[in-house]
Amino acid sequence: MADISASLVKELRDLTGAGFMDCKRALEESGGDLERATAVLRERGLAAAARKSGREAREGLVSSYIHTGGRVGVLIEVNCETDFVAMTDEFKRLVRDLAVQVAGLAPLYVDEDGIPASDLEAKRAELLADDATRKKPEAIRAQIVDGQLKKWYSQVCLYDQPFRDEERTVRELVNERIATIGENIRVRRFTRYALGEEL
Repeated sequence: MADISASLVKELRDLTGAGFMDCKRALEESGGDLERATAVLRERGLAAAARKSGREAREGLVSSYIHTGGRVGVLIEVNCETDFVAMTDEFKRLVRDLAVQVAGLAPLYVDEDGIPASDLEAKRAELLADDATRKKPEAIRAQIVDGQLKKWYSQVCLYDQPFRDEERTVRELVNERIATIGENIRVRRFTRYALGEEL
């Protein structure tokens, strides 16, 4: 077993926000490799998030973010299980990060489940009607369209977008916070306003 220094544990904590003992165990499991330990924590976070996903989240915050210059604003509701967690700095930081994400990348929906069936069918029909898709053999067109829909989700669904300029998605960020905070967290809804939009 590798000798894990406190400074290495602190570095992993700063990177992931996970608890001290979780970071130490992940580093021990990965032989002191920071990258592998981060992957271990991410996997555990996904497992923890999956276990908590069925729990009701009715508390939380409604928050706003106005981008510098006042040209873009966001109103967002993020839910958790208790009002105690809603008042923590970590939860408030997450809500602000999510609001900034909405302001910057302008998603239309929270996740794939939030896309109205009519919008999804219209997009699917648009992709099927595309000349590049129609030139492909009919047997693989559905697979091509499914792949293009996944790419589209990463543009229009908040949870599927890359978080800032990182490799992880917003869904992974939320799942990591579920693991560290210990409660189910869910973006309920948001509205983005841009000056002069729809005029």
